[in-house]
Amino acid sequence: MSVIHVSDKNFAKQVLESDKPVLVDFWAEWCAPCKSIAPMLEEIAEARDGELVIAKMNIDENPNTPQEYKIRGIPTLLLFKGGKRIAISVGAQARHTLDSWLEENL
Repeated sequence: MSVIHVSDKNFAKQVLESDKPVLVDFWAEWCAPCKSIAPMLEEIAEARDGELVIAKMNIDENPNTPQEYKIRGIPTLLLFKGGKRIAISVGAQARHTLDSWLEENL
């Protein structure tokens, strides 16, 4: 499965109501670190297909959800399971660091 794009309108359905854990990447077009982790998130989406959903939310196009979850810096990754936020990671990270973080929290 490839990375999905979520919005303020479909966040609840796509993320909170998902039967699988969802990793949401809060990003913006102008954010260089956000762009640097995008290919890594695509790889993780393919490697963990069926186990984890990777979703991206553009904070410039969707102001409500980032405000609700108090997103202060980007990229911010929030991991949701069963409709609840269970982990947070702020800033670009190396692939092995992100994989370890996912293993700890899934």
